[in-house]
Amino acid sequence: MKRTWLADVCLLLVALIWGSTFLVVQHAVHTLPPLAFNAIRFACAGLLFTVVLLLTRRTLTIFLNKRLLLHGGILGLWLFSAYAFQTIGLLYTTTTNTGFLTGLSVVLVPFITLWLSKQRLTLPTWISALLALCGLYLLAFNGGAAEWNKGDGLVLLCAVGFAMHIALTGRFASQHDTLPLVTVQLMTVGILSGISSAIFEPQLTMRLLGQALSEPKVLFALAISIGLSTAFAFWAQTWCQKYTSATRVAILFAMEPVFAAITGVTFAGEALGGWSLAGCGLIFIGMIVAELKWSGHAVQ
Repeated sequence: MKRTWLADVCLLLVALIWGSTFLVVQHAVHTLPPLAFNAIRFACAGLLFTVVLLLTRRTLTIFLNKRLLLHGGILGLWLFSAYAFQTIGLLYTTTTNTGFLTGLSVVLVPFITLWLSKQRLTLPTWISALLALCGLYLLAFNGGAAEWNKGDGLVLLCAVGFAMHIALTGRFASQHDTLPLVTVQLMTVGILSGISSAIFEPQLTMRLLGQALSEPKVLFALAISIGLSTAFAFWAQTWCQKYTSATRVAILFAMEPVFAAITGVTFAGEALGGWSLAGCGLIFIGMIVAELKWSGHAVQ
């Protein structure tokens, strides 16, 4: 019971960190291209954990475990896709939209969990999905014609990646030590982001990279991202999912878009119109309906 309570507090703290750092990352990726930003962010976080492993006198031969590499690689692949779509999407949409659309992943988690376990979806799950879909429409189009914003579409794809990551972490976390599993997935994201940056961001030369890394806002964003929103956050999520279910994690992460919206309105001067507020409300209600339904079957 004590560990379950501690896991809930840690997950809520992770949601706060992620939601409040959208704005910082958004400013940074206008100077340092998003894929390059993710490459540095995740590779450094992975190296940080490698150093921690050495300092705790653990042998690095643990990385010769094929199942660890496979599971960590799968988690890293989904995490890479989520962050790539999210970080690029931040270039074209608002902090508030990014937060709420990313939060849609918590509605997708029960669908993916059920798909993985070959179970049928219940009526409340369908109702929650419909609420979220209507809310997404109002938020993305502000009650007007259905004209997708490029950034909103990218962030929606990111939501799928995060949902898969949460669901699969629930399956793999209990099979491995937390630190090595997190290290493998973070290094996977860093490597894939670096390769993608070299392919899709050819404008980034070593000279421009040096200039970007000399910018205080970029260094601040990287420092916050490496330490808090990457290293600590994914260690906490992976450890917590040993003691709770994917759906319980999802409902706590539903607070992330709320924190993101507060950050956007407070520090970026963003505003939510009536339709957007209604859409946010429907998405949030959809999250709660879906996750409260399934939290009754979650690990307590």
